[in-house]
Amino acid sequence: MLPRAGFQQWLQELSGQFEIFGPKKNEKAIVSWQRLEGGELPDMAPGVPKGSIKTFFFPQPETLFEFTARPKQDDSFRLREPEKRQKPRLVVGVRPCDARSVLLNSMPYKEDPYFQQNRQNVILVGLACRNGCSTCFCTWTGGSPVGTEGLDILVFELEDGFVLEPVTERGESLLQKASSARDATEAERQAVQEIRDNAPTSLPEAMEPASQLVQKDLMALYNAPFWQQLSDSCINCGTCTFLCPTCYCFDIQDETLRGKGRRIRYWDSCMFPLFTLHASGHNPRGEKVKRVRNRFMHKLKYFPERFGPLSCVGCGRCVRDCPVNIDIRQVMKELLAV
Repeated sequence: MLPRAGFQQWLQELSGQFEIFGPKKNEKAIVSWQRLEGGELPDMAPGVPKGSIKTFFFPQPETLFEFTARPKQDDSFRLREPEKRQKPRLVVGVRPCDARSVLLNSMPYKEDPYFQQNRQNVILVGLACRNGCSTCFCTWTGGSPVGTEGLDILVFELEDGFVLEPVTERGESLLQKASSARDATEAERQAVQEIRDNAPTSLPEAMEPASQLVQKDLMALYNAPFWQQLSDSCINCGTCTFLCPTCYCFDIQDETLRGKGRRIRYWDSCMFPLFTLHASGHNPRGEKVKRVRNRFMHKLKYFPERFGPLSCVGCGRCVRDCPVNIDIRQVMKELLAV
């Protein structure tokens, strides 16, 4: 147990060892991932920040290596690693759905050295959800508002402070540095248990489509008229994929400027017409309906076939920010009903 002032003191003490980030309102009152200074607490309002947590593990863009691009120089086009950050990162106020997305992305990126190095250099301090937002549906996808997957520490906010529960050895080690921490009382433990019991029922609608969708033969619906109806309103803006914490597609380019160059990888989207364009000019997903279908089939069919769980954590960002109000929850319901 840490009182509010003790929690701030703990973050202040850790600021010498880590770069600390968390949800924070900007001048336009939009909550996004920002750096926290001087023991500053993260924004703890219900819901997830605007941007995705994947930016800490899959930066936009990410420099893979650098080179000198001046001809006739001794070091011309000799590759070198980019300068590394001096401090590891501590991300505070991570909702369980976001933390679970890191675990899901670790599956396709199991052998990716860049992702895995970033994963080792980032510690996640989660914040249990007491109340769900209208766009939350983590329980639909196999998650929980009080889940611990992907976290190092899970924090429960109480009236008198915070109860911190270590999940990993890294989390346990950090908690040992909290000078004002004490064991939670029986009453505080009971309050935490009440949050565990009540949080799932706070979500707007109870449904468990994950196992049902995995068992359903979605390939039988590959050419169903449903996809055309769904894609009619989509404008292929890519908002859903860029905000989604479990969309991990990327492209790679070389940039040169004034004799210096770098190779970067940056987020790409299957919703863009150029995403699958071949050098020959052929595009197997040149039509909008095919791109829309691919997005949902990947999350609900292709990814589960390869790795097990759905490629969705129910954070609700795509529901909240889609400019034409496409709702993945409704897509799930309709697929189950067809």
